[in-house]
Amino acid sequence: MVAYREVTGQASSTPWWLLLIEGIAGLIIGVLLLTETGATLYTLMIFVGAYWFVTGIIDLVMMFVDSSQWGWKLVSGVLGILAGLIVIRHPAWASILLPATLVWILGIAGVAIGLLAFVRAFMGGGLASAILGVLSIVLGGVLLFNTLFATTVLIYAVGIWAIIGGIFAIVGSFWLRSRQHGTGRAPEQQPLAPA
Repeated sequence: MVAYREVTGQASSTPWWLLLIEGIAGLIIGVLLLTETGATLYTLMIFVGAYWFVTGIIDLVMMFVDSSQWGWKLVSGVLGILAGLIVIRHPAWASILLPATLVWILGIAGVAIGLLAFVRAFMGGGLASAILGVLSIVLGGVLLFNTLFATTVLIYAVGIWAIIGGIFAIVGSFWLRSRQHGTGRAPEQQPLAPA
């Protein structure tokens, strides 16, 4: 993340205005996800489809440029092109299916992590591991059996997260600007010492 690197000072060569643009974009997308959810998801799906399509083509081209791992590049290129075309041709369908698929993946992962923590509790992990395992299983089950509600919550959570991230990026860009260009004030004049 550009914002994290900038605030920690690890990449001060990045222009401050790039971080500002990232923050403004995040803020706008977050507000639109909260206020115009359907239209924003529809538009985002078109961009996601175009991104997958282009990266699929790049993977196929890179297969001929650099033949190492050509099998992986072939599979990822073909899948990227196919997924991109499907999403571009059916953005309304994708705006429902992709967030729901993410919720299912999170639900399955939650149940699996909960089961592992529960097993770990019986192998000496203690009561805390058992409690966390049960909570993870319950939350994973909620995601799996209330997909529509969880998808809606996920979309709004992403919107809120984008707004918060956008605000931090905007503030960080001004902090970075002041750090890169100084504070903008001329140095104070020292009085002349008497001779």
